[in-house]
Amino acid sequence: MKHLASLNKYLWKYRSRFFLGIFFIMLSNYFGILAPQITGYIIDAVEQHLPGYVAKNTTHAYDPMVTRMIAFTRQISFSSLLLVCGLTLLVLALLRGFFMFLMRQTIIVMSRFIEYEQKNEVYNHYQLLDLSFYKKNSTGDLMNRITEDVSRVRMYTGPAIMYFINLAVTISFSVFYMLRTNTKLTLLVLSPLPLLAITIYFVNTIINRRSEKIQALLSDLTTTAQESYSGIRVIKSFVQEKSQQRYFEKISEAYRINAIGLAKVEAIYFPSMGLMIGISTLLTILIGGMYSLQPGSGVTAGTLAEFIMYINILTFPVSAIGWTASMIQRAAASQKRINEFLDTEPLIRQPEPALKPAITGEIQFNHITYTYPQTGITAIADFTLSIKKGEKVAIIGRTGSGKTTLAQLLLRMYDPDKGNITLDGTDIRQMDLQHIRNQVSYVPQDVFLFSDSIRNNIGFGMDEINPEAITGAAKAAHVHREIEGFPQQYDTVIGERGVTLSGGQKQRISIARGLLKNPQIMVFDDCLSAVDAKTEKQIIANLYAYLKDKTAIIVTHRIFSLFSFDKIVVLEDGRIAEMGTHEELVGNQGYYQYLFEHQQDEPEEDELTAN
Repeated sequence: MKHLASLNKYLWKYRSRFFLGIFFIMLSNYFGILAPQITGYIIDAVEQHLPGYVAKNTTHAYDPMVTRMIAFTRQISFSSLLLVCGLTLLVLALLRGFFMFLMRQTIIVMSRFIEYEQKNEVYNHYQLLDLSFYKKNSTGDLMNRITEDVSRVRMYTGPAIMYFINLAVTISFSVFYMLRTNTKLTLLVLSPLPLLAITIYFVNTIINRRSEKIQALLSDLTTTAQESYSGIRVIKSFVQEKSQQRYFEKISEAYRINAIGLAKVEAIYFPSMGLMIGISTLLTILIGGMYSLQPGSGVTAGTLAEFIMYINILTFPVSAIGWTASMIQRAAASQKRINEFLDTEPLIRQPEPALKPAITGEIQFNHITYTYPQTGITAIADFTLSIKKGEKVAIIGRTGSGKTTLAQLLLRMYDPDKGNITLDGTDIRQMDLQHIRNQVSYVPQDVFLFSDSIRNNIGFGMDEINPEAITGAAKAAHVHREIEGFPQQYDTVIGERGVTLSGGQKQRISIARGLLKNPQIMVFDDCLSAVDAKTEKQIIANLYAYLKDKTAIIVTHRIFSLFSFDKIVVLEDGRIAEMGTHEELVGNQGYYQYLFEHQQDEPEEDELTAN
């Protein structure tokens, strides 16, 4: 239950609905609890008109409203009495139903508002978390916590709270009036209920434990499905449909077994409560009947009928104890899982105060060292590099040499273990995060396109989408002609992650997105790996003109001979192995010369086409 305490802020925010709902619950139950008293009074009144009736010395503690009605009926005839009492019962039923409607309109609607708020809170927190978090947690688990877990928590803030308050109010009203009528009879007919409480205590412990396990299995199930859908092309190309099906069935079977086990445990509730309530009803009829036959007991046929109605009124609230307790336990297990993520602090935090200096494009890496915490691999080791405003720098190296890590450190996706990075002399750890990322345009190696139109994908991140600017960026990325060939052109909706496009088209749309941002610093992370040599040359030529006055870092494993770089940095195991211009490095007899010679030996695409 302690995990559910984090929801109190929402209950306080919607306190007007919450307290109004409690008021409606009390009114609904109040009008409902008057019916047994009126019914008992009618039965006693009818009994008095039966032949052979013997007057009994009884006193009855009626509710003040019932007392006023009785005082009124004593002034009318017996036939009118039955009509008035019948109409009164009808009015009470209508009032109870009306306030029950208002009860649901306040508390259940409140739970929907809380669900909306909580999903937004979880989603916003997800966006604040750093990349290390996403490397440790699967997408399916993230999705499950924001959907399934939040939905289970809503069952607590809505139905569970409503039924729990209804339970407390109904039992309070019923027991209060039963004790006022006959204390001894009340204690006898309610004696089975403590056994029910003990049953609930033990079963709830089991439900809580199993609910946590089921939610974890559901996350695994969601993750497996999500990965299978995303990687369907790989699964089909390697003919692994049956293997994936068996794996999914294995996880699904584990979920099924545990879910059925939980359902069996929950199934104990309703038979148990039905048994206890049935015993209470039998005790009421048996003991109440015996008391009514005893002179001076104060128990009449009306009292017996009243108690039977009280027991029936208690039937649903008491039977809902198990259901409500189950919802609360499940919500607690789900909220615990949600809190695990909400309590996770991002490693990359907004500084206080956050600086927003003007950025012209001067970059300084000062003895940077970074080790990935998940693997312990040192990606960057004592890296120092100075880049002046407007310079064009190429970073070349083998796979795993630390090229991409360097670009992500510049964007402050990670913080270095040692050293610092400055933009125009200001440490990026002292700068506003959004300010840094607004001033640096990053075209990643792993292209991600949204299931949206091409226009919106290129204009992603822009406050206003200028059609002419989008077209210009697409032309610079050498993808405009292909877009014009699509049926809907720039309004063509691409599939998830751009599945309807080729690898080269996706990369060029990503380049166009980066160019449209038009910042002072641009970082291209091996973003031409999927395009052919001829297209690459045309893009490079366009980029050279576009980047004339901008600082640019191009991460690549190829040599762009048509691009005049101010510096070329060769990385090896996170360290600078070589650095200089193209002419200087070609004569160094190092990795750069090897790469250059190897690349020169590759046949051009035009030659392959001609052959």
